[in-house]
Amino acid sequence: MAVTLQSQLKPLITHLSLSSRNPNPNPPPFFVYCGPRGNRGPLVKGRVLSTEAIQAVQALKRAQRSNTATNNDSQSLNKTLSRLIKSDLLATLRELLRQGHCDLALTVFSTVRLEPWYKIDLSVYADLVSALDKKGGMGEDIDRLIKELELEIDGGDVIGWNDKKGLSRLVKVLIAAERRESTVRVYGVMKKCGWGCRGLGVEVDEYLAKVLSKGFRKFGELGLAKQVDLDLDLYLKACLGKDID
Repeated sequence: MAVTLQSQLKPLITHLSLSSRNPNPNPPPFFVYCGPRGNRGPLVKGRVLSTEAIQAVQALKRAQRSNTATNNDSQSLNKTLSRLIKSDLLATLRELLRQGHCDLALTVFSTVRLEPWYKIDLSVYADLVSALDKKGGMGEDIDRLIKELELEIDGGDVIGWNDKKGLSRLVKVLIAAERRESTVRVYGVMKKCGWGCRGLGVEVDEYLAKVLSKGFRKFGELGLAKQVDLDLDLYLKACLGKDID
């Protein structure tokens, strides 16, 4: 009898003991909201920076924080960047852009352009222009960057026309940044590389042509807008096999 009574009272004693320690066993739920720290953009899913790229980013930021950098510091920094392989150098560039260190990203891009493997990548130019525009007050840097692109073309490099997305993005971000002169320069570069010229096999993308035409009208460049419309019209007629006057 005693054993039976003890077994019946044990669950009750346990319940009372827990209740005394936690008067409200079912508290209302609470929520924790996590927001972004600073103005850094999100990491690209699946991207992991190498140790070398992380060290390069940190070295550049330390050099920037130092107001008394010496020539030896600059030489050491250049040596650090020159030792990076292609993927790490480009990863360093994009990470600096993600963190909003546009001036440092431009320094890295100068190193990228000196590498023997370097070829014009319009997606990189678009990323740079977009970041510079978001930073604000760097319009002259955008124009300088596009002038360098023009010099690369004059120096014998060519645009990779397979990168339609990169070219479209570059034109769009320039128009969004209201860089009229740079947009005109890019159109001039496109024409030098055969865009809109018959017989060169360069596709005149209809979407890009409409973006350019609309942008030129926004800038008051009506003559250039009409020229873009004509480029598109001639190309479409050629594709349809029609005679062009």
